[in-house]
Amino acid sequence: MSKTGRRRIGPVDTIWLNMDRPNNLMVITSLVFLESVPDWDEVRRIAQERFIDRYPVFSQRPVTSAIPVGLPSWEYDPDFSLDRHLIQETLEAPGDDAALQAHVERYLPHAFDRNHPLWEIHLIEGYGSGAVAFFRIHHALADGIALTRVLLSLTDDGASVDDEQPSEDMRASTTSGPVSLVSSGVSFARGTVEQAARMTNPAELARTLNVGARTGKVVRDLLFIENPPNVVSGTPGLHKRIVWTQPVPLGPLKTVGRLAGATLNDVLMSAVAGALYRYQQERGATPVDLVTMVPVNLRPLDKPLPRELGNQFAMVYFTFPSSMDGRLARLAETKRRMDWLKGSPESVLTFGLITAIGFSTPVLERYLVDFFANKAIGVTTNVMGPREPRTFAGVPVTGVLGWVPGSGTHTVGVCLFTYDGTVRVGFMVDVGVVSEPESLLVAFEDELGALVRLGRDRDLDREEGAAHANRHRNPVSRSVSHTGHRPGTPARRRKPAGVDSADPGGGGPEQ
Repeated sequence: MSKTGRRRIGPVDTIWLNMDRPNNLMVITSLVFLESVPDWDEVRRIAQERFIDRYPVFSQRPVTSAIPVGLPSWEYDPDFSLDRHLIQETLEAPGDDAALQAHVERYLPHAFDRNHPLWEIHLIEGYGSGAVAFFRIHHALADGIALTRVLLSLTDDGASVDDEQPSEDMRASTTSGPVSLVSSGVSFARGTVEQAARMTNPAELARTLNVGARTGKVVRDLLFIENPPNVVSGTPGLHKRIVWTQPVPLGPLKTVGRLAGATLNDVLMSAVAGALYRYQQERGATPVDLVTMVPVNLRPLDKPLPRELGNQFAMVYFTFPSSMDGRLARLAETKRRMDWLKGSPESVLTFGLITAIGFSTPVLERYLVDFFANKAIGVTTNVMGPREPRTFAGVPVTGVLGWVPGSGTHTVGVCLFTYDGTVRVGFMVDVGVVSEPESLLVAFEDELGALVRLGRDRDLDREEGAAHANRHRNPVSRSVSHTGHRPGTPARRRKPAGVDSADPGGGGPEQ
């Protein structure tokens, strides 16, 4: 497209462009934590060369169609200025997490000026001895997984790399790149994208839904799944809050998963379910299972992103086992539900539905979007980022977080982002409904800690069992006492008979 031409916005991107509401803006929010303050001129160079020059949509604005039911278009902003979109700021004292959260929260209710491109990058100095790159990008430009790849293309690993290609971690497999919780089902979904696209034809849509109906549960869930009355549901307001954890090492969490026959994703999702259980219980409610939406990538990770970017993903529903109070039982149920979802055709059906909705009228589009969105409390994303450290403008990156927007009556968004052997977890909540996000965060941290202790105890039990078996095979060698502990060290306290030492329950910190 020439600098004076227009490019039609596709039906799926049009949905996101039209979904802005004052109480739920369709803006993807990302934070890149930096060890020190980068050179401003270098930041500007990277933004120009790797962001604007590479992807034209970052210098384009949306314009409505002259036809009442026509799709809008992207056109180049004749008054484009990098200074309007790239902003340098200083965080107020004391420059801690609370100050950063308050600073970012002030921007969350602000809609973009549609006379200009729909994005901003803020370099926030004064965050301790470092800085934070704060990204706000409208969902109409691209989906969150694609934008994660764009964001990481702004960073370097210290070697000479082709920035247009995904990192090795991204390309390695659909389970090691920045993909969703149900990424192992992506190959199935990707292979049927063409079929899903044909669902924009009403006859094809009906035929596909009839085929899907034979699978029974999938279609029933899409149409009839909903949250029961609960304390985190309500009408969203204008103001959102964000909170996050410090980096958590992945090693102990992987140990828990290995001992339980579960994945890292299962462990993290189980901890979120436990936090939701506690949050409900602490507010005097009977805990119930809660539904979230999970994005599924449909874009090949072994190919460069198209210059036009855009949205190519589906949404599936995942029901947290947040009514269960036993941690190991909850982890097992989380794994069972995730395993079922990985083999489900739900992502194909939802991709086709999203595409079809994009061709409908604005009134019908809004109704259908709200119909499906209101079945969940929000969106949960799990991004598996680089395994090795990266730099931004020559400065080490210490962590990354990102939230996709909610829609309809969404009130709780969850971000899980792994990077360089750690994971950060963040919550974005509607403060009018979930007034104490710190309680949710503390509950999550307690749940993770309890799961790690369970894993450590089970690992010790396994080691003691192996040592006991070895003593019976070789009775001459006795390097440990009859209690299974090395001489001179106290024996580990055992729970009384009848108490499950492996599962202290989920009603609070380890009981």
